[in-house]
Amino acid sequence: MPDSIHVRGGTPLTGEIAVLGAKNAVLKHMVATLLAPGTHRIENVPGILDVEIMGRVLEHVGASCRQDGTVLTVDVPDDPVPEAPLELVRQMRASILVLGALLARTGEARVALPGGDDFGSRPIDFHVRGLEAMGAEFDLRHGVLYGTAPRGLHGTDVFLEFPSVGATENLLLAAVLADGTTTISNAAREPELTDLAEYLMKMGAKIDGAGTSTLEIHGVPELRPAVHRTVPDRLEAGTYLVAGAMSRGRVTVTDCRPEHLRMELRKLEATGCAITTTETSITVEGPERPVAVDIATLPYPGFHTDMHPQIVSYLSVADGTSLVTENVYAGRFRYLGELNRMGCDIHADGQHVVIRGVDELSGCEIEGCDIRAAAALTIAGLRADGETIIRDAHHVDRGYDGFVGKLASLGADITRA
Repeated sequence: MPDSIHVRGGTPLTGEIAVLGAKNAVLKHMVATLLAPGTHRIENVPGILDVEIMGRVLEHVGASCRQDGTVLTVDVPDDPVPEAPLELVRQMRASILVLGALLARTGEARVALPGGDDFGSRPIDFHVRGLEAMGAEFDLRHGVLYGTAPRGLHGTDVFLEFPSVGATENLLLAAVLADGTTTISNAAREPELTDLAEYLMKMGAKIDGAGTSTLEIHGVPELRPAVHRTVPDRLEAGTYLVAGAMSRGRVTVTDCRPEHLRMELRKLEATGCAITTTETSITVEGPERPVAVDIATLPYPGFHTDMHPQIVSYLSVADGTSLVTENVYAGRFRYLGELNRMGCDIHADGQHVVIRGVDELSGCEIEGCDIRAAAALTIAGLRADGETIIRDAHHVDRGYDGFVGKLASLGADITRA
């Protein structure tokens, strides 16, 4: 795949575009298949690099994965290999979730410490402490976490100090096959986690409280394969809505769930966007120039941290000064220097990003350093004078299916080269 995006700004985006299933849901569904031998079918799956990487993780474990369009079939063996190797785990943080699934299914797991996008320190202490409370034992050697459950996993009460999505998912995946009842308090409430719970329940799991801050999981002896349609990707939807607003255009995103973007839509309205919704679509009409707003990223139902770079890009041309406070990932600021090269006036102060809106942006050559940063820089290019070239565009392929083609279908002057 060519590794740069070329975009010429000045064209308002118009039209309609559909989104696919959520990256942050389908990766977890893929891990969940390890809990039951047999053939699983996951629908509404995007063709993205992270799905391919997770497929390689599952294949190392002994499963086979086949994607035909938006349908992913996973065949899981009776005796999976309880290991996720470094060369795969270092590429994607979601791989750490095989820890809970393999411990529950096989009683042991060998998982390299995770990689993925560099957003600063994101330790897995919550994961490990919760699994230890369920009876697991761990030993870290040479960057590999060795886990065993010598007497099996058992139900327990776990209180999370922070509503970590990953920790909640890992504990959920382990608890569904544990002996007894597990209660997770201060659990994450993200729609993708609720979708994982729904998938597990189709497999035969007994889960109460999905979508609330308290999950109660009653362990069962075994699970079975299931068919499940992945929840729509709210981050893909949000990215295209911000792109439409940035370009002063009118864009409709379909096959989505507006209720999953309530805070993001509220903030877009505050900047001067006109927003209309149906049960499965959102239409945004961007202002000539946005009004400055303040935003703080928070766990759901707060403003999603993965929409942080896109909204900062949009607010860079606002009338006034905006403040974006990052409360989830402390190191999410590497892209700011690239925006400033385009003429933005942005600086970070601790966990805060101060954005002084400018009248116009200038296209130049910049570097996309992670999934959402690459998308945000492309959004800036839609407004900039001249040509913007985003290098290292492969990052965008990890989270967006046909990103450039979809923007082009809305009228953007954009190519992959």
